[in-house]
Amino acid sequence: MCISADPAPSLKAWAEKLGGVPFPLLSDYWPHGAVGKAYGVFNEERGMDKRAAFVLDAKGVVRYAKLYDPGTIPETKEMLEQLRKI
Repeated sequence: MCISADPAPSLKAWAEKLGGVPFPLLSDYWPHGAVGKAYGVFNEERGMDKRAAFVLDAKGVVRYAKLYDPGTIPETKEMLEQLRKI
């Protein structure tokens, strides 16, 4: 699942441009950044979340968290390794 502070129409257009994505896209647009703020990754100055990845277990406990530099895309292999651990 991907959560973004972008509005839903922007996420829809992005997914369509990619030819679809194999995971749900959720918008954290309103209340703006509520999820990002809850996870401590919302950048108030820029009005958007920092690039981050989280892996939660079935009970909602964060088992992995990593911040990425702007423009960096989380490695699929790394994320799959983290998912396999839980």
